[in-house]
Parts: sequence; C-alpha cells; structure tokens
Amino acid sequence: MKSFNAKNIRALIIDMDGVLWRGEQLIADLPPIFEEIEQLELKVIMATNNSTRTPANYVEKLRTYEVELSNWQVINSAEATAQYLSKIYPQGGPVYVVGESGLVESLESKGFTINAKDVLTVVAGMDRDLNYAKIDRAAALIRAGAKFIGTNPDRTFPTPNGLMPGAGTSLAAIEAASYVSPVIIGKPQPIIFEIALERLGVKPEEALMVGDRLETDIAGGQRIGCPVGLVLSGVTGLEEGQAWRPEVDIIADDLMGLLKKLVE
Repeated sequence: MKSFNAKNIRALIIDMDGVLWRGEQLIADLPPIFEEIEQLELKVIMATNNSTRTPANYVEKLRTYEVELSNWQVINSAEATAQYLSKIYPQGGPVYVVGESGLVESLESKGFTINAKDVLTVVAGMDRDLNYAKIDRAAALIRAGAKFIGTNPDRTFPTPNGLMPGAGTSLAAIEAASYVSPVIIGKPQPIIFEIALERLGVKPEEALMVGDRLETDIAGGQRIGCPVGLVLSGVTGLEEGQAWRPEVDIIADDLMGLLKKLVE
C-alpha cells in the first residue's frame, strides 16, 4: 500500500451506504465514530450517490442514531443533480423522473416540475418501483429530444440481505431502449466532490474520501486529487481493494478501523 501523510488531512468526505449502514441496519455504533472524528479535529461531510432521500432526510436519519449534523454536511446525487440542472435551466421547467421522493423533492426545490411529456430532461436514479411503463416513457422522451441525466452509475445497492439493483440498473434499461447514454452527475464524476470541498473549505489533498465502492468512491476521489480510504464493510473485498490502481491510500475493515489508522 502506498504511503501518504495523514497529518495533512483536515477533513473527511464519507460515503454512507456500505460505510455507516446497509439499508436500515447499522454497520457500527455511530456516536463513538463521530466522537473520534471530533477528537481528531476533522471537518466532515457525508457524500452519497443514493438519490432516494433528501439531505434533510439523511440528517434526520443520523439524528435517530444520535449523530447531530447540519444540512450542509450532507450532499447526495439528488441534490447535485438538481444543482447541475439549475445551472443549465435557471428558470426550472418540466422534467420526467424515474426515481424516488428524494430526487423529486430536490428537483422541485430548484423550480422543476414533474411531467410526462414535453420535458427538458429525463432524470433517472434508483427506483424501487421501476417498471416497463416508466422505461418506455423515459426512452420515448429521450428519443424525442429530451436530455438524459443519470444521478449515479451504481449498479447495486448494499442491504442486510445482500446486493439489490441500484440506479445503474435503471440507467441501463433506459439506455438500451433509447440508444442514448446518460450524463452522469454523482460519483465518480467531480460535482459532488467539488461541492463537498467548497463547503469544507479545504484543498483536495487535505480531504480523505472514505467509501466502500472502488468505481465510484475511490475512483472519484482519486480523479479530483483526494487521498482515498476504502472500508471493507460494503461491496468491495480485500483482494479487489489491493488490486486497484492507482493504489488506495488506506484499507480498513470499517470506518472506526480507518480512523484508528489515521493516528498510527
């Protein structure tokens, strides 16, 4: 494993699914973990590709586990997608959504309305009610000229019962039917990392990206210039992590184990 200077780390950007919990099942006792982060005097932002909730929903979920964060300390692909689209369409407009309430609420907060015809874009993310009719409508709108935006490419989603289909499943179905590839907003693309770094007020080399998925968390962190930490509590095994290139800076069984390695 390559070496890096942990003393340069001033902040953490932490994924949630597969790092803090699997579905509604906690991976570890969260209060001691966040107490350790505070003792290390590290700033922290949670950054997830999961678009099914809003950042405020995640803050409330964390509160139920006795962790107090502010809304600015959570960024997800739904919020990042809404911000991205608001720059292109500052007045908002009609969009078609394949996704859940978190994505809908984030888009509506930026002035977008949900419609099924004459839309500016089709926005697709994880949708546990995905069906043939939604795929058909999305593909038809894209073939008619609507832009195709994907919240994130994660093919799977960790749960207590194993992996279930993620947003990438929705995107693959719509792409197959429309013959158009989506513009991806979430990790590993830079927008979530850029928002996180701006809020934290640190340089990329001062923020450790911590996640469980190589092709999104680790690849995205490395792409923007952050050191990266892989935890083995989600979708990635040790052999996969050790084989990843460029090398991962820290590999640990879980988040607390990773924090302990920062002070070794």
